Amino acid sequence: MDLFEANRQNQLKKEAPLPDRMRPRSIDEFVGQEDIVGPGKLLRRAIEADHLSSVIFYGPPGTGKTALATVVANTTKAFFEKLNAVISGVADIKQVVKNARDRLGMYNQRTILFIDEIHRFNKSQQDALLPYVEDGTVILIGATTENPYFEVNPPLLSRSRVFRFNSLADRDIAKLVRVALADEERGLGRYHLDMHDEALKHIINIANGDARSALNALELAVLTTPPNEQGVREITLEVAEESIQKRSVRYDKSGDQHYDVISAFIKSLRGSDPDAALHWLARMIYAGEDPRFIARRLLIHAAEDVGLADPNALVVAMSAAYALEYVGMPEARLPLAEATLYIATAPKSNAVIKGIDKALEDIENHKLGPVPVHLRDSNYKGAGRMGHGKGYKYPHQFAGNYVKQQYLPDELSGAQYYYPYDHGHEKEIKKRLERLKQKPQE
Repeated sequence: MDLFEANRQNQLKKEAPLPDRMRPRSIDEFVGQEDIVGPGKLLRRAIEADHLSSVIFYGPPGTGKTALATVVANTTKAFFEKLNAVISGVADIKQVVKNARDRLGMYNQRTILFIDEIHRFNKSQQDALLPYVEDGTVILIGATTENPYFEVNPPLLSRSRVFRFNSLADRDIAKLVRVALADEERGLGRYHLDMHDEALKHIINIANGDARSALNALELAVLTTPPNEQGVREITLEVAEESIQKRSVRYDKSGDQHYDVISAFIKSLRGSDPDAALHWLARMIYAGEDPRFIARRLLIHAAEDVGLADPNALVVAMSAAYALEYVGMPEARLPLAEATLYIATAPKSNAVIKGIDKALEDIENHKLGPVPVHLRDSNYKGAGRMGHGKGYKYPHQFAGNYVKQQYLPDELSGAQYYYPYDHGHEKEIKKRLERLKQKPQE
């Protein structure tokens, strides 16, 4: 590297965005992802011992994938190479491999190759990399926001260990922001700042687990706010809203607003008001509520308040939850909204929850008899000799595939738990059950 290139690199470091300048320099500075790099975890031990094997980091933007690769670069004795799959091709891979072979042969030094956006490599590009990952010429670190089980070739995937990165918790974002505010060398500590609490909370909340988004908004707020007469830059909520381009909505994901809004959402669904349900859904999405929490509530409500009045409600809710995991936000707002509208407009029945709760109550409070002999399994050894299954009537041998017989224990004979309503699909269920009760004994 000549003097001009060295000067260019130094200048780029100084002018780099705040998230790049604040990348962790060691594993101890890394924030978040405790389940994979916490004390004693496999990945952390591998990094600290400099015995990393090929890995793929998979997760949403701004969750620390590149940051952790930077930690590896700073701590390993191996030579660290970096490619971006968006602008690199097979020729770049071949050059990296040639250099890695020379390095290993001449200096006995390994090479770690970090490929950002590895899902952008097509099949032939991934295949070109495969032999050198397999024989250990390079140790691969791939980073991707897309599901690697869909986007990375199976042979390459089988030679790598996948580590899933989750969206950062608000406490992790808060820690990163405070470090950046205090750091005078790499961060914003050299500025005289008056950061209002509500402004800081807004940036952390709207970042929604994305550290890069939070730090970019923070830097923009500081650099675009002129100092006052005392030389202090005052970062208000209005400044924070402009910096992260989102208006503040009063919503505390761990406080009263969280519970009040979700309560209003559920009651609007139960009350068959699709407009109100969409409003509360939109408020939660806008304020950064965990979409998985919303999906779970839709699933519960579909079973609790719609039930068999429309069995498809649970199917739609489950499909929305799957779509959320498959496509992620913000696109998943559409299947979440579809499930919300379907459930809000569906006929309602709480017969499912009333039935299961009454059955559980009876189990807790009543004497429970044994399984009737004719219902017992007759297939295991010795069961037949004990008379198990004797007298059982196989419904498919009777007209309409139904025959009357006792299915409850003697102690609960005649108990009823399910009371279908006279509307929705349960109307048909109720008619069928009444017809069956009127059939004569065989």
